[in-house]
Amino acid sequence: MDGTPKKPIFRDLTAEDPEPEATEIESLCVNCMKNVKFYLFAKIIVKFSLQFDVLFAPGTTRLLLTKIPFYREVILMSFECEDCGYRNNEIQPGGEISDRGCKIILEVKTPQDLNRKVVKSDHSSIKIVELDFEIPSQSQKGEITTIEGILDRSIKGLEQEQTERRKDNPDIAKQIDDFCDSLRQLKDGEKPFTFILEDISGNCHVENPNAPAADPQMTVSRFLRNEEQNHQLGIYTKAEVGKEKSKESDYGGNFLLKMLEEDEWPIEDLFGEVMQFPTLCPECGSPCETNMKMTNIPHFKEVVIMATVCDVCGSKTNEVKSGSGIEEFGVRIEVKIEGKADMSRDVLKSDTCGLIIPEIDCEVGPNALGGRFTTVEGILVAMKKQLSDGGDIFVDSTDESTKMKFDGFIGTLEDIIAGKKQVTLILDDPTGNSYVQSLAEGDKVDEALKITKYTRSFDQNEELGLNDMKTENYGEECEEQKEAESVKS
Repeated sequence: MDGTPKKPIFRDLTAEDPEPEATEIESLCVNCMKNVKFYLFAKIIVKFSLQFDVLFAPGTTRLLLTKIPFYREVILMSFECEDCGYRNNEIQPGGEISDRGCKIILEVKTPQDLNRKVVKSDHSSIKIVELDFEIPSQSQKGEITTIEGILDRSIKGLEQEQTERRKDNPDIAKQIDDFCDSLRQLKDGEKPFTFILEDISGNCHVENPNAPAADPQMTVSRFLRNEEQNHQLGIYTKAEVGKEKSKESDYGGNFLLKMLEEDEWPIEDLFGEVMQFPTLCPECGSPCETNMKMTNIPHFKEVVIMATVCDVCGSKTNEVKSGSGIEEFGVRIEVKIEGKADMSRDVLKSDTCGLIIPEIDCEVGPNALGGRFTTVEGILVAMKKQLSDGGDIFVDSTDESTKMKFDGFIGTLEDIIAGKKQVTLILDDPTGNSYVQSLAEGDKVDEALKITKYTRSFDQNEELGLNDMKTENYGEECEEQKEAESVKS
């Protein structure tokens, strides 16, 4: 051991860490098709005084692991060929694949909307509804760009080979020219249009200039992937990997975790046991361990509490999962924050629960803070910390008005935490797995707490995967289908 302190795998780019480690790999140049193997072969030929006309110079790929504020870990890749000068830059997600895909619909109305930053992965598809134009997934590499940059790149791609095309197929060339003119009108901000970014991996992002308030022009939705989409990402179930292999090993074939047999862990043992398993730090990606325990919240239900401490970057996180499934109704909890007593209320926020503070026009999606068991003050402090630690996204290109609005919002949160401003905190959870402590004794009504249960909409059930779920008589349809097929045959 050389005594060098450990550093996170994924680190922020800061002045205190001006030279993060970048990995260099000699690679094949896709432009001139030359790489280091040909270079070494050429040196051997020269050493033995053989005739050789060209010395092949290798290309170099540089990899940098870093984080994008308010987004996730990414791997930046930069390639340059010393022989032909070809350069290429792209981005790959460095974190885990999201459990849901993401679809972002943006109404582009002003030229300022064209400057919105866009993070897209290899699996992102882009659609412009008005022109019936689509960029399929895996047709372009992942990158950080803007909406204007996407339109500009599309125009340049369509105009390639136009010189030859005008000679051989003038009609097709004219159609492409007309379509490029339509794209230029959108790029110049002459016409409004609908921009749709969809990614089955969930690794996409479009800037919200109104953050942390909701963007009235943008709709973000999450969806469950189907079997084909999971296979595109390399995700397979245990049954799909192979049933025979699962019988050959106590650890289920290719699976790292042993599957629990029925009645192997009674619920009483789970409440008394703290389980520990290896994982990766959500902040820096370094190996660490997570402790998990089931507990019971009085007057509510059983929950699973998970805590992770990273020895490399010092990150400490806790997460709460419901231990009793999805409730029949969604729940909307409104709590008035009027003093220190309200700040001390216990709060269980599930990972499907969104937060709203209407007085300051703040709306936080369910994925921002995750599931956690804390207090009202803890929720507000976590919001402030997440915003403050991340800083302004794309600081070098953020205008002064946006910075002032961001600083003003942080100041407003500090006033709320200090008790200088009275607001209403709203928790909206379609699964019904969130809870806020009542301060009233006995059967008295807590006037500052309002709990409303509601029936979920079709879209909410679709996002939770409930519309296609059948828990009763699910075998009857299969039998009826088999009988119908046998009759046809």
